[in-house]
Amino acid sequence: MNAVYRLTPELRIKLKEPLGTLIRGSFVETMSRLKALIEEEKPPCVISVGDTVSRNLGKIQVCPKLSIIDNLAMRKTIQPVSLAAEKTVHVRNPQATITDEAINAIQGSLKEDSRVSIIVDGEEDLLTLIAVLYAPENAFVVYGQPYEGVVVVKATSAKKDEVAVILKAMENVRKAK
Repeated sequence: MNAVYRLTPELRIKLKEPLGTLIRGSFVETMSRLKALIEEEKPPCVISVGDTVSRNLGKIQVCPKLSIIDNLAMRKTIQPVSLAAEKTVHVRNPQATITDEAINAIQGSLKEDSRVSIIVDGEEDLLTLIAVLYAPENAFVVYGQPYEGVVVVKATSAKKDEVAVILKAMENVRKAK
């Protein structure tokens, strides 16, 4: 496992802002609006990043093609989320980094014909960027925005370009060595 990217202090601030559309409200409101958006837009697949949002999608009968979790919520250990995945992959991805192991797992999982769960030893938050970058065109990448709601990122070519710029701005650990 090698760290490929490391979060910079400047990007830490920028990435607190939603990467996509923020759906605010209670659990019932956000999940209802999210389910309606999925039914309306019919994305080629849904990818969830985060334990709470992955669990909540299951409660509304939305089964993501890929779920990326770390068995933590708000940095506290939680009961492992039960997911409708046919395959589970374990990766290491330390806090504030993106590892080659995690990148490869996301790329490989998106090529699978089955639903995959990636369980991260470390932190999964930044893997949203990799999920958007490698998701099929117009797929939805969904993650939680703490104390606010759910963020839906539509993986358009423009959004993939935006993510590529963010990744380029991150400290490239391989070059730094």
